[in-house]
Amino acid sequence: MLMVKTKIKESGTHGIGLFADQFIPKGTVTWRFMPTLDLIVSEDVLLQLSEPARKQFLNYCYVDKFTKHFILCFDDERFINHSAENFNIIQIRSDNEIEGLEIAARDIEEGEELLCNYADFDFDAERKLNKTDVYSYTIEDENEREKKTRAFIEKLASNDKK
Repeated sequence: MLMVKTKIKESGTHGIGLFADQFIPKGTVTWRFMPTLDLIVSEDVLLQLSEPARKQFLNYCYVDKFTKHFILCFDDERFINHSAENFNIIQIRSDNEIEGLEIAARDIEEGEELLCNYADFDFDAERKLNKTDVYSYTIEDENEREKKTRAFIEKLASNDKK
């Protein structure tokens, strides 16, 4: 759940982005997992979804690198964009939290786009950034795309059981 005032608007980085609607001091918690609102979705549920529904879900969720949970944020957090160098939001781990906390890595001015480095926390970052063919919605052959997507999800499921 977003803990600061934000708004979505067109981004110079990618499509739609998430922007600060207030000054955010360095160290401020900007997002935390809220169990009654944010979702942890199991691999079994994902495998039951139709391919178009799963594609939509995987576009907006992240796969926590540590817990391997598929997390879907209920609010506009899902519009945060990636930057490997110019990020202003970082995720930290806390024993008191179900998932990581996001905090401001530096002071963020009102109107500034919130950016994070997907590779720091999202196990699925490589696909989202089109850096690998683990599974990708850029694969044109539907059967091959579905096969790779299922293999990725099933791999996570088998890792959870170890």
